[in-house]
Amino acid sequence: MARTVRFHEVGGPEVMRLEDLEPGEPGPGEVRIRVDAIGINRAEALFRSGRYIEPVERLPARLGAEAAGVVEAVGPGVTGFAEGQAVSSVPAFSQNDYGVYAERAIVPAAALLPRPDGVDAVAGASVWMPYLTAYGALVEVGSMRAGDVVALNAASSGVGLAAIHTANRVGAMPIAVTRTGEKKERLLKEGAAEVIVSGEEDVPARLLSLTGGRGVEHVLDAVAGPGVTGLARAVAPGGTLFLYGALSGEPTPYPGFTLGMPALNVRTYTVLETTKDPRRLRRAAAFVASGLRTGAFRPVVDRLFPLEEIVRAHRHMESGDRFGKIVVTVAH
Repeated sequence: MARTVRFHEVGGPEVMRLEDLEPGEPGPGEVRIRVDAIGINRAEALFRSGRYIEPVERLPARLGAEAAGVVEAVGPGVTGFAEGQAVSSVPAFSQNDYGVYAERAIVPAAALLPRPDGVDAVAGASVWMPYLTAYGALVEVGSMRAGDVVALNAASSGVGLAAIHTANRVGAMPIAVTRTGEKKERLLKEGAAEVIVSGEEDVPARLLSLTGGRGVEHVLDAVAGPGVTGLARAVAPGGTLFLYGALSGEPTPYPGFTLGMPALNVRTYTVLETTKDPRRLRRAAAFVASGLRTGAFRPVVDRLFPLEEIVRAHRHMESGDRFGKIVVTVAH
């Protein structure tokens, strides 16, 4: 038996239960892993509460897509993985089908990456989703290059910090946007070229000032809502505003007509664009692994919680009071 997190109704963190379940054997194209650490993502809180981009199809339901562990069993037709191998799972499947909040979990082999040497379980559960998201949007889709400027809000999140590191690695200029000044110095230490405190400054005006009126080539927006119009005003002609989250919880207008139909690209992005495309995932994994080897990329872990405290971990995530990734550890 394996302790497994499930929820029997949608709702707040308190609906999650830790239950003893038989992990089962992997089927064709699947792998069973012993989970040592789990990366906590907002997508899981949204799925649990019934507010994710896909509905909960059946109850009880499982949670989680990002974990690090060791291969225990390999299903028919799986190649490239062997028992005892250190691996990480990445978000490449629906939580209606699989979940890694457990001591042992079955996942598709296509959602596994070998864990690079020197990357422990906590790091292996905290680096992939943020860096795959940042790379996929800014480099793979946005073609970010040296000299570009990228503005990113929710800058102290795992994805925000990964975007700062990614921009620096390609020679771009990352401008972090944060709600209060409490995290400003930490963001500068992580490599932000400038930090704009949205509660104290006019964000679009400051972005235009910092770029000499040109505007930024890329915006990585986790908040959405009415603020997109202001951000769009600060996008350079031909630049792209990526919407990858909706933390505001408010309706998001299309800003193009309000602004007089500028040469503006607005598109949504999820990490699934990268993880579900084998060619993109191969390129992204190579980019991230290279950054880890050189030290350009590194896990930024906010707090560790044991599996028994999964409810507390989710409450901490929803509080918004974090810097980096929340990781749950699994004792065996």
